Amino acid sequence: MDNCSTRALTARRSLDREIARLAVPTLATLVSEPLLLLADSAIVGHLGTAQLAGLGLAANVLGILTGLCVFLAYGTTGTVARRLGAGDPASALRGGVDGLILALGLGVVLAVGLEAALPLVVHAYGTAPDVAAAAASYLRLAALGLPSVLLLLAGTGVLRGLQDTRTPLWVVIGANLANIGLNLLFVYGLRLGIAGSALGTLVAQTVAAGVIAGVVLHRARRTRTVLAFRPGGVLRAARAGSWLILRTATLQTAVTVTTLVAAAHGAVTLAAHQVVGSLWILLAFALDAIAITGQALIGRALGGGDVALGRAMTRRMMGWGVVCGVAFGALLAATRPLYVGLFSPDLQVQDLVGRALLVLAALAPVAGVVYVLDGVLIGAGDGRYLALAGLLSLVAYGPLAWLVREQQAGLVWLWVAYGGFMLARMATLTLRTRTESWVRVGATT
Repeated sequence: MDNCSTRALTARRSLDREIARLAVPTLATLVSEPLLLLADSAIVGHLGTAQLAGLGLAANVLGILTGLCVFLAYGTTGTVARRLGAGDPASALRGGVDGLILALGLGVVLAVGLEAALPLVVHAYGTAPDVAAAAASYLRLAALGLPSVLLLLAGTGVLRGLQDTRTPLWVVIGANLANIGLNLLFVYGLRLGIAGSALGTLVAQTVAAGVIAGVVLHRARRTRTVLAFRPGGVLRAARAGSWLILRTATLQTAVTVTTLVAAAHGAVTLAAHQVVGSLWILLAFALDAIAITGQALIGRALGGGDVALGRAMTRRMMGWGVVCGVAFGALLAATRPLYVGLFSPDLQVQDLVGRALLVLAALAPVAGVVYVLDGVLIGAGDGRYLALAGLLSLVAYGPLAWLVREQQAGLVWLWVAYGGFMLARMATLTLRTRTESWVRVGATT
């Protein structure tokens, strides 16, 4: 092997080690959340099909609200990483504290709003009365946890920007294990039904948010960062996330459209969709570990002005995304018989889940590319393009979802249609990263 080949191999291995250092703990952190959702589905699913369908409806409502606020994690990761890369850790933590304050305030507003609008929100899905009642019972308690959820998002984003993915790992895993235990206690031990699942989650999320926020504030004090309410800093954090809110709104709209179409097919289809959607979130979060690593590494590289390193990392992470997508998809398909029956005793639900999972397995490599490039562009501060690309992808998906609903084509074809949305996202993101327009250097974008 000549010297050039040896240097190239050494460089690739160095990039792989850097990616793995952040991606592996991030993977464990991210996967723990959808695993918790799957555990909730299994616990609630054995209460009955209506309760499982109600959980699916409630999960979609909460997913919309928290999804729209994911900029609190993504925005703080990029901001903190860029300032860290520019050699200013105190400024990085000031931006992180501003993000925590914004998260807490926004969480309170959303909690109050959801409680006030709960009957209208549940009624909008047009489900059967027993399904609507189960969803409302869950959401009444879950709404109270929104401030904690958003605080946890922002605090985790700060730590990732600081290149620390291990602290969120231990906090989230501990909280999720406690959550499962509390849910079993409240649902079956105290016989609180689906409301017990919401209560267990509320307690676990509140404790986890307090721990993460405490870690961030402790690190801020160590760098002599002023811990004070800065209206200007909070407003900058909000403005920085505006395009990411629109980008996330397009993704949540696609998820909501999918849920509405599933609901129009009846309780069995909606229950099966809840299980399939939970497994899709598990797959997405697993692949998102590389994307979030991309946010931190690309933000740091461009913050330090190293464009060549940023591009090299992008290429390497795309390779990781494809390989992991193929591996996760194959595992999802091959192990179906082992876990499908865990979520519901209803044989119709099990059959639908088993068939739809083959579509998810086929989409996994596409998702690998999409999530990596999404993370790269977020780290580069290219939120405006991500928002516009999301709108284009949503326009492509709308007619497909409408056709499935009109033809009553069923859950399998609904997920095939969702695959069209993912392919549209892959096309728009791939085209963008082949240009120079997304490359911006310096501590700010």
